[in-house]
Amino acid sequence: MDNDKKLKVTFCSGAGTVTGANFLIEGNGKKFLVDCGLIQGEKLADDMNWEKFPYEVSSIDILFITHGHIDHIGRIPKLIAEGFNGKIISTIPTKEITEVMLADTAHLLAKDTEHNLADIYTAENIKKAIDIWETLEYGQKYNVDHGFQFSYKDSGHILGSGMLEIIYNNKKIVFTGDLGNSPSPLLRDTEKITGVDYLFMESCYGDRNHEDRDIRKDRLKEIINQNYQRKGVLMIPTFSLERTQELLYEIDTLVENKLIPQMPIFLDSPLAIKLTAIYRKYEKYFNPQAIKIIKGGDDIFNFIGLRMTPDTEDSKAILNVPSPKIIMAGSGMSNGGRILHHEKNYLPYENNTILLIGYQSVGTLGRSIENGVKKIRIMGEDVHIKAHLEMISGYSGHKDSDHLVEFVADTANSLKKVYLLMGEPKSSMFLAQKLKDNLDVDAYAPTAGDEVILDC
Repeated sequence: MDNDKKLKVTFCSGAGTVTGANFLIEGNGKKFLVDCGLIQGEKLADDMNWEKFPYEVSSIDILFITHGHIDHIGRIPKLIAEGFNGKIISTIPTKEITEVMLADTAHLLAKDTEHNLADIYTAENIKKAIDIWETLEYGQKYNVDHGFQFSYKDSGHILGSGMLEIIYNNKKIVFTGDLGNSPSPLLRDTEKITGVDYLFMESCYGDRNHEDRDIRKDRLKEIINQNYQRKGVLMIPTFSLERTQELLYEIDTLVENKLIPQMPIFLDSPLAIKLTAIYRKYEKYFNPQAIKIIKGGDDIFNFIGLRMTPDTEDSKAILNVPSPKIIMAGSGMSNGGRILHHEKNYLPYENNTILLIGYQSVGTLGRSIENGVKKIRIMGEDVHIKAHLEMISGYSGHKDSDHLVEFVADTANSLKKVYLLMGEPKSSMFLAQKLKDNLDVDAYAPTAGDEVILDC
């Protein structure tokens, strides 16, 4: 842009929808991206992911990554394949998480011959990304020519997740990425932000609130015990990153305190098993209470009855283990992964239970189950649902509506505008009105392709 006191932000994707974070910042001869994630709906990756990026990839100076969920990192190999040769920057755990997540995604997407994804999701492209990747600690300043300064604050969403704070011409711009549902059993609370001029914020749960955390623990205990009494199978479709580790920690507490009976509990996800190992490695990022428990000798990711099944044969053998039992498997929205096999085997029986503990995107199998349909199609077969359906919203990794408002309230007096991203339109627009009504803050819900000019 000609005027070096203005910045242009383009919502390339990730606006008007929950997935596909990809935002372009241009100004004073520089171009930066915030996130480069997969657009996800009915499939792991929607067809629109494979259209050409709406910017010249080779002209991007730096890609900043807020955290390691696939809807924030999943198109990095495509960016590399189209000629990106800048830098990638994130926190330290995010880099390590991304390497594991991209390898897993590449394994799944390389089978897509329609879009020649095997040429994009290669080990070489992932290695190129990791080789140009630099890391920052929370709060560490990173200066870029032409007056830009970047740093990360802890968003409390998953291990290593960071809000990107940009200082330019004495103006403060923040991209939140996803905001954690603090307080978390494992992670530190979302850091407060103040003095922000322009806020680009997620709005996934902008129109609703979660259950209280104490209710959530009681509900988990109750559901496990009821399933045990029915001698059933409790299926928990779970996200491999953060939700699994949080769930393991909470079940560990229930087992240690003898609040649930002993039974086989399977973590049936190779990806979740690998990511749990990364969590063990970076426990210094946990909150003080979790660190205290670990230092006291409790292995919070291991307990009596837990069996990890990384191999396919081990996973198949779960079918032969007598009930009652618990199976945690990916994916969290039932749009792929091993959970589909378990749902096919166990949903038709009324003594079994399926427990949904996370957001279910529109168009996913998980959303259909959440909506109470009685018949779904899994791997080409009709499956009748007679199993009990349970939901616990308190396990969401995202702030709910009231807590999003509280988050904004800390910096409301300095805000010129809030842009609400990463939410379905009804959630974003509801939150926009709520921010105006409660805080007198100017909030706007853009759609994909929109551009805005920031007066810096």
